[in-house]
Amino acid sequence: MSAGALRRALRRPSSVRAATEQRCDLCAADVLARHRHVLDERRDELLCVCQACALLFHRDAAGRGHYRLVPDRHRRVPELTDLGIPVGLAYFVGHDDGTATAHYPSPAGATRWEVDPATWEGVRQRCPEVAGLAPRVEALLVNTARGAREHWIVPIDTCYRLVALVRAEWRGLSGGSRVWPAIDRFFADLADGRDSPLRGIGG
Repeated sequence: MSAGALRRALRRPSSVRAATEQRCDLCAADVLARHRHVLDERRDELLCVCQACALLFHRDAAGRGHYRLVPDRHRRVPELTDLGIPVGLAYFVGHDDGTATAHYPSPAGATRWEVDPATWEGVRQRCPEVAGLAPRVEALLVNTARGAREHWIVPIDTCYRLVALVRAEWRGLSGGSRVWPAIDRFFADLADGRDSPLRGIGG
């Protein structure tokens, strides 16, 4: 996902409307507060979908190269080293060609970093879960900042929520007193199973 696509997704009116007013971006049916997303591959952005549309895109062939259903798994993976990034909080999105891009949540959104192909291939070889990432719609989410040791396979919309959280809670030049406790709660929710991809972006 490009930084521009991320900003567009976070600004989507459908992602911030009240749950009773939310509509499926494909068929206009009502959607629940907890719902799935599909990636519009032509526009490179996420769309909210109702249960019926989500079921339709469970098969890859149904999307016909246009829509890709965002998976719903959250799985902790073994600690990984030598990821080739200069920061402790980042997520890695794989591409169809086997390469990957790293994204760093920041007060300005997500900063993009191209991952060295050899480094990423080494990560894939060491961790079968990473090798099995669904391209473009799943991510390796890593938090090693401030002594944390969090490594997860998550849906891409979970990463978008983290980006939105950092933007909302960051204060001043260093982040202030709110952002890191909020990040800690975010990962505690992952560990406790309270986070779910069946939610609106940022909600």
